[in-house]
Amino acid sequence: MSSDWTPISHENCQQVRGPFYHGTKAHLSIGDLITTGHLSHFEDGRALKHVYFSALMEPAIWGAELAMSLSRLDGRGYIYIVEPTGPFEDDPNLTNKRFPGNPTKSYRTCDPLRIVGSVEDWQGHPADVLQQMLESLEDLKRRGLAIIED
Repeated sequence: MSSDWTPISHENCQQVRGPFYHGTKAHLSIGDLITTGHLSHFEDGRALKHVYFSALMEPAIWGAELAMSLSRLDGRGYIYIVEPTGPFEDDPNLTNKRFPGNPTKSYRTCDPLRIVGSVEDWQGHPADVLQQMLESLEDLKRRGLAIIED
């Protein structure tokens, strides 16, 4: 683990500054709240207890693209600028996994995220890169390793 990384928890999350982003398949409006309880795109029938977001665009891009692809929808999805309405913590699904700390600046919260803007001008991944990610996710499922810590 990196010596200069401080885990983000409900107690110290106020030190993290946005902007924050959330990628999704849902067409929403400024002022809308993104809440828990929606079904996971990664695990059939599982309602999520957290809402996920990031201080970087890249995870939001993946979120939008994967939500669309895994839902078998056409298009690239939506990326919103959001603000948490309550405390948040590091996303344990990405923190200290392939790399030490939280390099993707990905977080989760039990409280709603308020949409304060949208990102219109973003570049998605090339089709072959997206396909590789989808195949990798499918491989994890086949091997019983597609675990969501929610």
